[in-house]
Amino acid sequence: MIQSITTLPALRPFWPMLYVAWADGVLTDAELTTLRNTARAYLWLEDGEREALLSWLDPASPPDARQLQHLLAEIRDAAGSTAERVSLVDLGLAIARDEIQADRGAFRTSDTLSALEDIEEALGVCSIEAARAVVGPPALRVAAEPEPPARPTHGLRELLESPYAHVSHRVRDVLLGPTFGHVYGLDKETQREVVLGWMRTLADAGVGKLAYADLFDKEGSLGEFMAAFETVALFDLSLTIKMGVQFGLFGGSIYFLGTDEQRDEYLPRVATAQLPGCFAMTERGHGSNVQGLETTATWCADTGTIEVHSPSDSASKEFIGNAAAHGRLATVYAQLRVGDEEHGVHAVLVPLRDEDDRTVAGVRIEDCGYKIGLNGVDNGRIWFDRVHVPRTNLLGRYGRIDADGTYSSPIASPSRRFFTMLGTLVGGRISVALGAGSATKVALTSAVRYADRRRQFGPGDGRPETRLLDYRYHQKRLMPALARTYAIHFALRDCVKAYEDSQDEVDRRDIEARAAALKVVSTWHATRTIQTCREACGGAGYLSENRFGDLKADTDVFATFEGDNVVLLQLVARNLLAQFRRQFADDRVFSLLKYVARQATSAIIERNPIVTHDTSEQHLRSAEFQLSAFQHREKDLLGSLAQRLRRRIVDEKMDAFDAFNDCQPHVIDLARAYAERIVMESMATAVVNAPQEMQPALAGLRDLFALSAIQEDIGWFLENDWVEPRKTKAIRKLVHDLCREVASDATALVDAFGIPEQWLARIARAC
Repeated sequence: MIQSITTLPALRPFWPMLYVAWADGVLTDAELTTLRNTARAYLWLEDGEREALLSWLDPASPPDARQLQHLLAEIRDAAGSTAERVSLVDLGLAIARDEIQADRGAFRTSDTLSALEDIEEALGVCSIEAARAVVGPPALRVAAEPEPPARPTHGLRELLESPYAHVSHRVRDVLLGPTFGHVYGLDKETQREVVLGWMRTLADAGVGKLAYADLFDKEGSLGEFMAAFETVALFDLSLTIKMGVQFGLFGGSIYFLGTDEQRDEYLPRVATAQLPGCFAMTERGHGSNVQGLETTATWCADTGTIEVHSPSDSASKEFIGNAAAHGRLATVYAQLRVGDEEHGVHAVLVPLRDEDDRTVAGVRIEDCGYKIGLNGVDNGRIWFDRVHVPRTNLLGRYGRIDADGTYSSPIASPSRRFFTMLGTLVGGRISVALGAGSATKVALTSAVRYADRRRQFGPGDGRPETRLLDYRYHQKRLMPALARTYAIHFALRDCVKAYEDSQDEVDRRDIEARAAALKVVSTWHATRTIQTCREACGGAGYLSENRFGDLKADTDVFATFEGDNVVLLQLVARNLLAQFRRQFADDRVFSLLKYVARQATSAIIERNPIVTHDTSEQHLRSAEFQLSAFQHREKDLLGSLAQRLRRRIVDEKMDAFDAFNDCQPHVIDLARAYAERIVMESMATAVVNAPQEMQPALAGLRDLFALSAIQEDIGWFLENDWVEPRKTKAIRKLVHDLCREVASDATALVDAFGIPEQWLARIARAC
């Protein structure tokens, strides 16, 4: 039977330990037996005291709830006003202070201290927190950690929207009208009609005309159209993609590849959505390999027409937006044949449906059915069975057939002509990157605002429960993602401007690589961040009304359309290797070898820079250090890749394609390094060009983006002697501190995205 210990002064120091051991059930029977054997060795205790202690350590006779409650009351009464942060050992000695002061013979402080430490070690709990739980909130208070000062963020929204704020506001006003609103659980047919109606409303408001400014009295620009696209993506991604297919891909193919006559004939109806259309490039059998398309466009001299034909089942145009229900005309990419000559891939306008929406003869269309997301877009498969169209349906800016059957083109090289025609995809890739960025902003705004309001757990000392945003790991989940989102935003703004300003082929090639890289960075970032935000909102994030499900599902395909991300990274690397693209297309090995040798030589000279050992915060937070890290990594990877290719091609006599394939992981690493470098440069420039009062907040975002990106690839920087272990620790600590610093501004930083309340998760809305 358990004996009372509250009447025995010598056992007072053991009270907290005994209470915690039984109240939390932290000890096993074996551990209790070990403690009983230890207690028997406490020779300074009287027999009755030792037996009472042993009775409280008997696994066969545990104290009941009433006895534990009585012991807890005695502990709290004896502890009095103990206020300092103490351990269970300290608390036990404090309870026995009267016996210590009286220096009673039965009480030996040193022996008791040793015994208490034995028990504390056996308990294996956080002794200080356990003592605090025993004494209760009034007794032990912990000073709150001071918050970092908030930095000025006024004007950030205007900065982010510049120079297209007027477009963003105009489109927001349309989307906030009574026609628009989220409804969940619709079947795909109903959702498609809703989205079609929305697109026509946008067209009525002039949004479609923005993409073809010079045709409509300078009513817009490509940059303004992309700003509209970005704004629509904040509201609904099915509408965004529907709009992108209609005005961007379909209309864009006519705008960039068509003659003036073709533009005038079709684009007014495309811009107003009176002529819904498709962009039919990808085929099931060849995926991203556009040069390998099977569909043929053959000149028929006897009829003066072009015959469009799918020679096999694998030649189906796959996953074509607007095809399953609404498209009437398609831009079809096919191998052009005129007589005995092959002229490569060209674009031909082919009717799909008549004015009554009946499929035209020779065209077969299948509905792709339900998808993971974007079910408001009517994706379909298309086959052509010897469909004849007028020769004037060949989009003729870069290749045309005269009435006598003569083919002509202003671009002599078939390879160069092919890549020029693919240039229409650049705008699409930038738009997808912008759409992914918008979805990321919606998710982050919802998660940050929820974290700013939601409270749970806490110190239990009379203070309110702790905000989610104050938990350091919660900050680590969201703040680096917020910093990267800002950095990508500025990089995309710079890319849009460069796209609008491009004048020559050199500019276009650089922009093609930049657009591809940013599409990869933005879409992969969206996939990762939206999932993180969903988890950061707990079970509430799983409700449809909080939008994370739609955001996840609708952006998932962004990694593979408008170019598979891995394929695009190889495009980026080929651009960085300059003339490799020409060799890859035309098998001209000599130019590649010459280039590789030159790159390898220069890379050897630039390798192994002096490694800095500076771990000071001032150094790590300097834009100069951050930029140099990104630039050095890219140059090093480019140089080492050049050497590896040279060794395989020259020394091992490997085919150039096989050499490139053998180095593919290195190729991908190089392209990703390039992508992060251009994002870093844009972010650094944005800080310098921002109004002075905004620079501290933006500099914090720059620092967090840069250092967290370096930390993610710290293995490379260590292996290549760019940092030493001591510096990696300093970076890790500073990233931890920067997360807290940025968190102090987080709500203002996401509010600067300017997302209307109705488009956020319900848990994040102001009311």
